Amino acid sequence: MTSVQLRRLLHSGQTVFGTLIVSPSPRWPKVVQRCGLDFVFIDTEHVAIDRHQLSWMCQTYASIGLPALVRIPSPDPFAATMALDGGASGIIAPYVESVDQVQALRGAVKMRPIKGEKLDALLSKEQANTALDNYIKEHAEDRILIVNIESTPALEALNDITAIPDLDAVLIGPHDLTCSLGIPEQYDHPLFLKTCATIFKQARAASLGAGIHFWGNVEQHVKFLELGANMLIHSADISLFEKYLRLELQDIRKALEHHNA
Repeated sequence: MTSVQLRRLLHSGQTVFGTLIVSPSPRWPKVVQRCGLDFVFIDTEHVAIDRHQLSWMCQTYASIGLPALVRIPSPDPFAATMALDGGASGIIAPYVESVDQVQALRGAVKMRPIKGEKLDALLSKEQANTALDNYIKEHAEDRILIVNIESTPALEALNDITAIPDLDAVLIGPHDLTCSLGIPEQYDHPLFLKTCATIFKQARAASLGAGIHFWGNVEQHVKFLELGANMLIHSADISLFEKYLRLELQDIRKALEHHNA
């Protein structure tokens, strides 16, 4: 899948699946490719990945049909352009709470390399000439812009945020959102589920992708899809490794105990 195809699927409401990739191992991309994913999520907000590693990972995954969506450390347009220059197929900006933040990210992701006063003017509705307008639209086609919705101020600004041109999806950060709602880590709480449904509904009404990154059980993941999500980032490579290694070791120990009994 290309970034253009992924972006179109997000807007059309078709479901896409990814996972968080932590490991920079050169053996990892081929393993991940066999898992049936549509994209990969690389998080530089919480994971220590340097710029060189990030660029290598983005370009490798893209080359095997897995667009890399990179969460930058903060909603910083300069960090967004650095990740894109390294080969990211799209940007996920954390903890966005205002229209101004999204507009600045829109300028960095969708209008590059325009900068400075010219960019400010275009974001303020100045019309580009035909040649420049065509250039911007053509190059924005394969760059994805997603913002994290993970606080009550973001919820209050959601209608305005989802109305911003060129935004491709919103992504729920469940841990931060539950904390902001005053119900930390209560992922089955009615308030959290109702809030997720509200975010998904608003995103879909604006023809945007509606996503969540979650690490729970299958039933919880299905619930989010039933509530309206069409972008599911399932767990992380390191979490899945820990989960299945622990289970297999438990089975081995039980088998050994049975054998020695």
